[in-house]
Amino acid sequence: MSNMKVIVDALLNIDGTLAAAIVDSNSGMILGSGGSGVDLELAAAGNTEVVRAKLKTMKSLGLNDSIEDILITLGKQYHVLRPIDKHEGLFIYTVLDKSKSNLALARRKVQEAEQALVM
Repeated sequence: MSNMKVIVDALLNIDGTLAAAIVDSNSGMILGSGGSGVDLELAAAGNTEVVRAKLKTMKSLGLNDSIEDILITLGKQYHVLRPIDKHEGLFIYTVLDKSKSNLALARRKVQEAEQALVM
């Protein structure tokens, strides 16, 4: 992936970002990452299951749609998972400090990063 580091760096520059990764949802493996404060290997594997479960549920319901993003709100953090449209099986995972981030702006920046990803 020619610009993966650039994309991860852009994600890390979003106000309040603690960590970010690009994850293969088929294996749960991280393809690129940065930041700290979260065990990204463990989080990527766990959130792979979240993405898979949502896709399975959508299929079971007969929903002919796609996931824009999945937001997990914790007491002190936001976790944003965004499947990459152009690259099926990959998603962006971003961890934000709730007290230092603007969720709407962060979601927009994650969307921009997804659109900029070239492989």
